[in-house]
Amino acid sequence: MRAKSVEFQSFRNLKSAKIQCHPSVNVIYGDNAQGKTNLLEAIWLFSGAKSFRGAKDSECIAHGSELARLSLEFESLGRNHTAGLDISNKRSATLDGVSLKTAGELAGNFKAVVFSPTHLSLIKDGPGVRRRFIDTAIGQIWPKYIGILKNYTHLLAQRNALLKDLRYSTQLYDMLSVYDSQLADLGSKITAYRNRYIDRLNEFVGDIYSGISGGKEILTVEYEATGGCDVDSLLNALKENQSSDISTATTSVGPHRDELSVKINDMAARSFGSQGQQRSAVIALKLSEAAVINQITGEQPVALLDDVMSELDEGRQDYILNHIKDWQVFITCCDRNSVKLLKEGTSFKVEKGEVKEEK
Repeated sequence: MRAKSVEFQSFRNLKSAKIQCHPSVNVIYGDNAQGKTNLLEAIWLFSGAKSFRGAKDSECIAHGSELARLSLEFESLGRNHTAGLDISNKRSATLDGVSLKTAGELAGNFKAVVFSPTHLSLIKDGPGVRRRFIDTAIGQIWPKYIGILKNYTHLLAQRNALLKDLRYSTQLYDMLSVYDSQLADLGSKITAYRNRYIDRLNEFVGDIYSGISGGKEILTVEYEATGGCDVDSLLNALKENQSSDISTATTSVGPHRDELSVKINDMAARSFGSQGQQRSAVIALKLSEAAVINQITGEQPVALLDDVMSELDEGRQDYILNHIKDWQVFITCCDRNSVKLLKEGTSFKVEKGEVKEEK
């Protein structure tokens, strides 16, 4: 997987331009708040996922503009492709000149893995962050999952609205069993995908973490389903919790409440892991995500590294770079010399949104 060029117009603070990408290493450097991360974000959006910064689409449009437009030329499995992405009040996309029904259909075509300081929240924050991590990863390798998850989320919102109305009108009670059956069906499909993905992830994450820690610690990852994994279990759990759900107007069990348990030496990394252990666990998870993509699709994803190397000691930097030495890499930093181990490639300086290739 290789990005060949990326073009941007009215995207955040970036001045309109088209840049040619090096097939190996692309270093994007400059002072803080100049637009370096914006360039990575523009590339990432072609994965079909939302912004890795948690931004709304409206935040991606330059001030004073109504539309942001992105274009990407990339190579996949020896074939050249083009993709376009327009962002206004909604996203629209094209692939090889053909309009797609939704921008989400880009998923599975351009594959990337992003490392960002915000990903420390994978360990530090609540289960919602870890669910988003696996949902985004699954969407890149099994794009049908995105539609199932979207339908589940829509149905969940309808059930929660019904729960609120039931406090005032018990005549609607019969509708609850209909929602429960549909929710259990979609929910069981989501948990099946997630368990399948975690099984793949565990083929790599233990060995990678062992390498980072010098073999001193063991990292384990496990999926914890609040309502069970099959249709019957989830349906029974929904029925058992109907009374409490009505009182809170919230659905208390299902994939939207499930957890990805991350443990170091059988202790919860979130509660008992040191700063260094938590950081290492995130690195292991992200490298394993890339390994799964490569295993299933036969392609190494593009690596997007957003100012993460400066936060790591030289040993951990070396470990990451050894794992991505055969990938195409885009890496942001304040000083070009801070990534001395990456000698081959192209450098881009970003200043006040203007991206200039260094000759």
